Amino acid sequence: MTKHKVKTPRIIFMGTPDFAVGILNKLIESGQNIVAVITAVDKPAGRGKKIHQSAVKKYALEHNIPILQPKNLKNEIFLETLASYKADLQIVVAFRMLPKAVWAMPKMGTFNLHASLLPDYRGAAPINWAIINGEKKSGVTTFFIDEAIDTGNIILQESVTIKDADTAGDLHDNLMVIGANLVVKTVTLIAKGTVQTISQKSKPDSKPAPKLYPENCKIDWHTDVTAIYNHIRGLSPYPTSWTILNVADKTLKFKIYKASKEVTIHNEEIGTLLRTKKTLKVAVKNGFIQLDEVQLAGKRKMPIQDLLNGLSSSTIELAL
Repeated sequence: MTKHKVKTPRIIFMGTPDFAVGILNKLIESGQNIVAVITAVDKPAGRGKKIHQSAVKKYALEHNIPILQPKNLKNEIFLETLASYKADLQIVVAFRMLPKAVWAMPKMGTFNLHASLLPDYRGAAPINWAIINGEKKSGVTTFFIDEAIDTGNIILQESVTIKDADTAGDLHDNLMVIGANLVVKTVTLIAKGTVQTISQKSKPDSKPAPKLYPENCKIDWHTDVTAIYNHIRGLSPYPTSWTILNVADKTLKFKIYKASKEVTIHNEEIGTLLRTKKTLKVAVKNGFIQLDEVQLAGKRKMPIQDLLNGLSSSTIELAL
């Protein structure tokens, strides 16, 4: 029997951050035909307001892949340019919501890689919220894009265990690896015409993954020790949990990158700081949060001992 050679589809890849770069790199390594990438426009960032290029753009420049950076995805000139690439398939990883004129363009469709086991954690920050909520399992999902956000028919899923000490950064890296492999498998199924999908069934108790703002990154020291610990690791290394620290006569924003928890019964008042020369821990409900790596506003990130050495004679307290 003669085997028909499967045609390698012409692919346009859409993404912005490092997570998307890991997927794009795997596609390139596996021999996929990436004809262009679409990524965010360059933006001024940092104190010097230097122009910042997305991680995907930097990768595309290094690999001589054509780059599109539309401000408006419905712009007629952009849509004409997009159509000129004659893509068979589009892949979206950590980009933005697409209009139908874009996602319906290629004949093989447009699929998204989402960093959760859909329908749970639809939204902008699935990795962070899985850790914040104390989940023991997460994963990745590929699905065909439709009119709503993260609701399209599921193609493939793969799960991963979340360890007790994993941060959002750890989960990010794990999901990037398994997600890259899942995307390649998905492309292969689509190219062969053997893809099978299942519709998403929303559950009343489906957990959301809304965008993170400074307000929902602030630590509530009145919650349980485990909830606070999960909050800190779920926001590490980015965007980072924070609180307000009173240092002598100054009130400063205080970021916490790493912490550990001690579950125990105690009689200390909530928010009390227990300090030694090398350690600093906070009394909370059902235990203590020991601060390990922190950053005071205007200072570098540092181990807690370095901070304490610099504040050896200062009075410090939490502003609850």
